[in-house]
Amino acid sequence: MQDFLHIASKMYYEGKPIISDSEFDLLAHKHNYNKVGYTVTDAIPHTYQMYSLQKCFDISKAPLNIDDCICSPKLDGAAVSLLYADGCLELALTRGDGKQGRDITDKMSTLVPTEIMDKRLIQITGEVVAPSSIPNSRNFAAGSLGLKGEEGFEEFKTRPLVFVAYDATPELSEQYSGALRRLEFHGFTVVDSFDTSGYPTDGLVYRLCDNLKYLRLGHTSNHPRGAFALKEQAEGVITTLEDVVWQIGKSGVVSPVAILSPVTIGGAVVARATLHNIEYIRDLNLEIGCQVEVVRSGEIIPRVLRRIE
Repeated sequence: MQDFLHIASKMYYEGKPIISDSEFDLLAHKHNYNKVGYTVTDAIPHTYQMYSLQKCFDISKAPLNIDDCICSPKLDGAAVSLLYADGCLELALTRGDGKQGRDITDKMSTLVPTEIMDKRLIQITGEVVAPSSIPNSRNFAAGSLGLKGEEGFEEFKTRPLVFVAYDATPELSEQYSGALRRLEFHGFTVVDSFDTSGYPTDGLVYRLCDNLKYLRLGHTSNHPRGAFALKEQAEGVITTLEDVVWQIGKSGVVSPVAILSPVTIGGAVVARATLHNIEYIRDLNLEIGCQVEVVRSGEIIPRVLRRIE
């Protein structure tokens, strides 16, 4: 299962997910999978590590006092770092594994200021997002950053993408809101004033207002201790696993498919769901006749999340 989650993580960050966010979160939690991002072969190190956010699904169990935090939308796009030196954009990188990413400076120079007034060495982080009206808009944004060659660059320039900044290192102000205002002053669109009504989000971000306290709390190996993401756990529908059949995909790979008692999910009648592979079946301890929870997010193929005891 660790290998499967590693592949799922890699495909997610490349803009070609094979399972939904809620499915990944559930499996990652169950199997204590903490790796974030994916290893880039043609990698360049981020000047400052890009951390993921600790996930919280119940605000009553929040790891911070939310009264001490600023709340902003959690945009669902592709995370990017921008490095400025002596006021000039020197390097833009995809998130990669958080420690290193792929050089996308040419593309990002069409979306962000190439010069700012601050002459220090500054890394600005944010999200490249596409409008929700585009099918699979998160994948569209991430895939756009992977376009290659001159033809790909010209295609990138025509796409309706926006970079929304949400942080800078070192901090630009003692208060997080002050840092965002400084980014706005330098010409960036920032997360707390960005109109997200036409863009995809997948939760809320709570971050300490006090940047000095945020710095004092530090980080784990994966997450800052001074911020977290509040996410909604997608609710599935319970039905009966009637049978398992095997099908051959276009690539020639044989994979199992669950035959279900028909249920309606998101306005569609679902009677089949993918089971990935035999290890997935064993890991969920599935048996013919057992009750299972099934989800269907948007246009994502229905999948069995878990067995209901």
